[in-house]
Amino acid sequence: MSEQQIERESMEFDVVIVGGGPSGLATACRLAQLSQQHDKDWQIALVEKGSEIGAHIISGAVIETEALTELFPDWKNMGAPVKTAVKNDEFHYLRSLDKSTKVPHMFIPKPMRNHGNYIISLSNLCKWLGEQAENLGVNIFPGFPADKVLYDDQGAVRGIVTKDMGIGADGQPKSSFEPGYELLAKQTIFAEGCRGSLGKELIAQFNLQEHADPQHYGIGIKEIWQINEAHSETGKVVHTLGWPLDNHTEGGGFLYHLDKGTVALGFVVALNYQNPYLSPFETFQQWKQNPVIKNILKGGKRISYGARAMNKGGFQSLPKLTFPGGLLVGCEAGFLNPAKIKGTHTALKSGIIAANTLAEAMLNNQAEGELTVYSNNIQSSSIYAELKQSRNFEPALNKLGTFWGAAFTFIDQNIFRGKLPFTWHNKTPDHATLKPAAECQHIEYPRPDNEISFDRLSSVFLSSTNHEENQPCHLQLKDETIPLMINLPKWAEPAQRYCPAAVYEVIEENDEQIFRINAQNCVHCKTCDIKDPSQNINWTTPEGAGGPNYSNM
Repeated sequence: MSEQQIERESMEFDVVIVGGGPSGLATACRLAQLSQQHDKDWQIALVEKGSEIGAHIISGAVIETEALTELFPDWKNMGAPVKTAVKNDEFHYLRSLDKSTKVPHMFIPKPMRNHGNYIISLSNLCKWLGEQAENLGVNIFPGFPADKVLYDDQGAVRGIVTKDMGIGADGQPKSSFEPGYELLAKQTIFAEGCRGSLGKELIAQFNLQEHADPQHYGIGIKEIWQINEAHSETGKVVHTLGWPLDNHTEGGGFLYHLDKGTVALGFVVALNYQNPYLSPFETFQQWKQNPVIKNILKGGKRISYGARAMNKGGFQSLPKLTFPGGLLVGCEAGFLNPAKIKGTHTALKSGIIAANTLAEAMLNNQAEGELTVYSNNIQSSSIYAELKQSRNFEPALNKLGTFWGAAFTFIDQNIFRGKLPFTWHNKTPDHATLKPAAECQHIEYPRPDNEISFDRLSSVFLSSTNHEENQPCHLQLKDETIPLMINLPKWAEPAQRYCPAAVYEVIEENDEQIFRINAQNCVHCKTCDIKDPSQNINWTTPEGAGGPNYSNM
């Protein structure tokens, strides 16, 4: 069935928000507050591809609460799930499997210090923000992925189309077919998070990255464990640098002690790594075997797993934020501060700024067209100031390696407060950094012991990932011959290793090599869309509510 043959119902709103993460929900809540304050009845719609708000949300996460306080000054008494205050920081440089050095506190770069912050589940915070948005009158539609951008005759964004339901793997409607809806608005706010599928289209359509460096990314892989309470230190934050990565590969680990013997731990690998044999998932499992981490986990039980790509380009990678009919907020725009490894506070703040900008425009009957004032408001905000201050963090790691890059960051942030009179750049996109496999050392990872380390399939099981099997594959290959004809001989087909969910395999079938895509395993991390060296994989939204169903992540 062609797009022209589908009859769609259209709904008009004042504002449509795409994505139920912290930036989208902050935009919705603040705009609804302003609607009430000005005695207006602005119609606000928010669509979220997860089965419920929070189902696809995953982050470390340690949060700075200033923006949350600005949005809801009484959040503590309102029951916000922000309760575990950080009590102390530790930073360890891991030298090998069994060796490490604890870094004295005075040498920890200031952006990495967490006094006054809170350890949270971002998934739970978003669920709470969703409840506040609904109480304020926002129309929330979970399980409705935004599938297409709608443009008017002049090329301005007019809204979005939600995903059709009930399309078979052959592309034909099933008996359960339900067409997606057209959601139309004066302004559409794109808050899909890092590497949003529609955001990627808009950046290309309006050439938003023209005057910026390429965006850079990391993959973060996370687990939740219930540990022996004797090992629990509520409020303790641990970060590590070094092993199992070499000095030319950016990344590091974290372990956060929540209450009741629960810890959140994970590992981030920058996606500009060079060795195609590197597996971020296997690196994370290996990292847990160092005594700094293993001694905390010993005797505990792993209860959740997930993964997500994250922005790390920072200040130099910020795109143009506006275009006719819409704007970018949160990690869709790349507002994560890579030196802090934090983006929740900037996501919330950008949503507040977006809502304030929208409200002023609507009150003055100027809500259509391009709201360039939003960019001005961002540039005069705390977001812009802190990203500018930490602008050399990511390029320093790329130029100097992790050890000397960290030393530079200490000098830059602790001594010069981010005011050194130069700005470094990293102009090479992450997909272009892989060396040919023939030039790299094969990495042999230890087999999982099923006590501390595990395999990918048992991990995906813990993410409660589910997709309707009889649907078109949402992981689209632009050219089906590239994986075996180009990626395999040149880079040993790295999709087999960079995917943390065992989605991609090269297998033998009837004496023939097959590139198989197990799309039902996909945890929506977007790593394939970013790291594929041929840029041949296009991540699109699957049928509504498909994907992980995270709990406490």
